Amino acid sequence: MTHGKEVKSPSQWTLRYDVKPEDREAVRGIVQDTDFFRPDEVDVAVELVDERLLKGDASGYHFVFVEISGQIAGYACYGPIACTLGSFDLYWIAVDPQYQGHGIGRQLILESERRIREQNGRLVYIETSGRPQYSSTRIFYERCGYEVVAVMPEFYDLDDDKVVWAKTLNVKPGHR
Repeated sequence: MTHGKEVKSPSQWTLRYDVKPEDREAVRGIVQDTDFFRPDEVDVAVELVDERLLKGDASGYHFVFVEISGQIAGYACYGPIACTLGSFDLYWIAVDPQYQGHGIGRQLILESERRIREQNGRLVYIETSGRPQYSSTRIFYERCGYEVVAVMPEFYDLDDDKVVWAKTLNVKPGHR
């Protein structure tokens, strides 16, 4: 699958973890351009950037950006789940449609998981829609080693189930 932008090899991608004010609009653009999300959902994606900018690590939101030639091609946002020991949510993972199909999403998941392990994370949860539009997303999660652990019928809307995926991470010996 090839889309609009030339995608250089992964060795030419840059991973970035700090959040900059200009990331607000980049995140908004990527999430909107996927055509998967309602305007209120897009606003939530941007709010997480704002929280990180305002509170830093205390926000509980951590980001991984993939940049190609200085442009954000995709991003992931994850964080620890309150009142758990070692459980994390992967809140967002989105790749600019122009860059989809080149392994950027997989790189974002792998890097998020690596960083979660560094924070003694042992479980990662992802929530997504059960609508047919999300079938490729669900296939992607399955290929990345996630399994469905719950389906909540009509959670988001009529005929729009919430599907919860989970993956157990290999934790280093001696870590909780």
